[in-house]
Order: sequence, then C-alpha cells, then structure tokens
Amino acid sequence: MIKLKKTSISGSISIPSSKSQTIRAFLIATFAKGKSIIHNPLISSDTIACIDACKMLGAKITFTSENETAFVDSSELDINGKSLTIDTMNSGTTTYLLYGLLGTLGAKEITLTGDEQLNRRPILPLVNAYRDLGLNAQLEGECPPVKITGALKGGKTSIICKTSQYLSSLLLSLPLASTDSVVDCPLLYEKPYVKMTLEWLDRQNIKYTISEDLQHVEIKGGQCYREDEVTVLGDFSSASFFFVMAAITGTAITVNGLDRNDVQGDKRILDVLQAMGCEITWNGYSVTVKGPEHLKGGSFDLNSMPDTLPVLTIAALKAEEDVLFYNVQNARIKETDRIKCMRENLEALGANVVENPDGLLIKGGTKVKGTLVKGFKDHRIIMALAVCSLLCDEELTIDDESACSVTFPTFFTLFDKLKGENK
Repeated sequence: MIKLKKTSISGSISIPSSKSQTIRAFLIATFAKGKSIIHNPLISSDTIACIDACKMLGAKITFTSENETAFVDSSELDINGKSLTIDTMNSGTTTYLLYGLLGTLGAKEITLTGDEQLNRRPILPLVNAYRDLGLNAQLEGECPPVKITGALKGGKTSIICKTSQYLSSLLLSLPLASTDSVVDCPLLYEKPYVKMTLEWLDRQNIKYTISEDLQHVEIKGGQCYREDEVTVLGDFSSASFFFVMAAITGTAITVNGLDRNDVQGDKRILDVLQAMGCEITWNGYSVTVKGPEHLKGGSFDLNSMPDTLPVLTIAALKAEEDVLFYNVQNARIKETDRIKCMRENLEALGANVVENPDGLLIKGGTKVKGTLVKGFKDHRIIMALAVCSLLCDEELTIDDESACSVTFPTFFTLFDKLKGENK
C-alpha cells in the first residue's frame, strides 16, 4: 500500500530502456547460437523472466557490474530430447514470443507456464496456428500452462491477432523453420509492435515479404540468426506516465533517452497530448512536454497503443470537454481487463465515466477526490493512479504498488526526483 499527496513537479529524468526491445534482443541473441552483446538492457521482472528462460535453454548470460551491458553466449544450446518447464512469471511478451522458437530446439516436451495473471491470458489462437505449422501442444481451455511437443516445420496458417504478439511470435520463429511459411492475419491489432519485430528481422537480414497492411506475410525457411551487438533505447510506454504528469499539472517535464524515429506504438501518445493542448519539443534524444492551463477534449483511436489507455484516462480528467478513447478492445486482454478496471477506479475517484465495449468515455469538467483505489496487480494501472494523485486535493491510497517491478522498478524513485527538483 502506498499513500500519495498532491504536489508540484517539474524537471528532467532519464527513462529506462524498452521492455519490448530488450526481450526481442535477448531472444534473438539466444537463438543466434553465437556471442552477442546487448547494451543498456532493461532489468525488470518481465525481462528477468526472459533472461531466466534463455538460461534454461543453455544460453550463458553475464552482465557488467551495473547491468549496463549483457553478454550472451548461446553457442552451446543443447536441450535435444529433454523435458523442461519454463516459468515466464508475468511476462506475456516472453511467453508469446518464445513459444514458436522452442519448436526449433528438438526438445521432447516443454511446458510454458506463469503466474496467476499470465495463466489467464489467451494463447489458444497461437497454439492452433503453430499446430498448422507442425508444432503440437496440449492445454486445457484457452490459456497457459501449455505443453509443447514436436518440431516447427513451416507451412500455411491463418490467425486472428487481437494481440500483435501472436504475429510477432510467428515472425521470429518461422525463419528458423525447415520449410517456407505463409501467414494470413484477417484481424491485426497493435501494428506498431509488428513493425518493431520486422526491424529486428531486417537487422538480421532475414528474408520475408509482407503486405502493406501487415496482414499477409511469406517467410523463407531454413534461415538463421547471427550474433550481434545492439543498444536498447528508452521506453515510450514508461515515459508516457511522465508526459501525462506534465500535461495535467501545466508544467514542463523533459524525458531523456528516447528515439524520435523509434517505431514503438506508444510514441503516439505525444500526438494525443498535443491534440489536447500540450506543447511538445524534441532536442536530440530528449523530449519536453509542457502542459497547458486546461486540456482539450476529443476522440482518440488507441488500437495501436493500448498500453497508454490507463494513463490517458488520467489526462482526460483534466479536460474541460468529453474525451473518448475507442477501438482499444485489446486493452481487455492485458494483465487485467484495463477498460473495466480503470472505469471502476475512475468512478471511485468521483469521475463521470462510461464503459464501452471498445473503450471509455470520460465526461469533461470532473473534479476528482483522493480515496482508496485498486492497482489490480497491474503495473500500468498502478502507475496511472500514482499520476492521478497530482489532481487530488486529498490523499490518494493505492492498495498495492509492488507490480511496478514488472516493467518499471524505478518509477516511484523518478517520481520523487521530479518532486525534489521542484523544491
């Protein structure tokens, strides 16, 4: 439990590295079967879950004293004929992206499981797609744990991708399949994350063709990953909380370590905040967000950036007009049903909010009050609620803040730093 009081903030912080990029970097380094170097990796419970999984497969991973650089030696992976159980904890990204890659190692059986939240996240569409491609599995219902057997052969499949991680999983694994593959996605959400995966394939000179809408892909089989040296830049998902802090307080906050040309989907939160009246200024790898006296309302499609929904609802509380977030039904299948959970918290805070099947409508001109709110063991909900404390005259209490370690273990430290710089 953590209690937060309204305070003034301003200043500059350096944001942690991207979780999504860090996990892709370690997975590719592990399956490259060579010696790779990863600079500036994020160290959080999600990425530790990925690193531990890679170690179970035989990768030797060491770090410099401050964890600034990781060295991955995967030249002696050997789980052929073995049975393993891999616990990916709360990391859905690791679970989905690792799934198909496991079918390239010749193991007898590998069980993928996780914590209570992860084992409620749907994986059946991905399981069925991989069955088409030669990789068999056993599971009860639609969620992990799942037992994987057989080998990834390649072929043709079609999959509904209500999370982009399904397609990213196939894109990462199918180059290592024994034959060529064709994947059709009649429905694909979160397209920027697919583009992120394609950038990694391009870096590795993987051969593929893909349609402009990213929903039809053809991948050559029999390819391989090569050892590499990469640097992971900052995470726009983590930065979003500080962008909104500036937006709702009318102050200026500078976030360092971000690449303006990064394909991360959550980068578009800057466009949303600009449309709501914020001033956005880039200077190299730093961006400054300055909030106006009053935020504007509007309607915003968040399909490509569902992780920003919790914190953007906090920005909406400062708007004088209504704010509608729509086409973000994919937010319901994250660590929690974030649409439902945020509606419950916003109502507890005194906001006038309507829950729609695909998003939330926040009525303008609402004044919120400090109260006890629920983090639902969801890191992005907890951090969004912490941001909301800057709008509440009374003390705001979050029932449990521990889940921040999933992607952003230093969140409250950086929050306190901005408070300190304003003294």
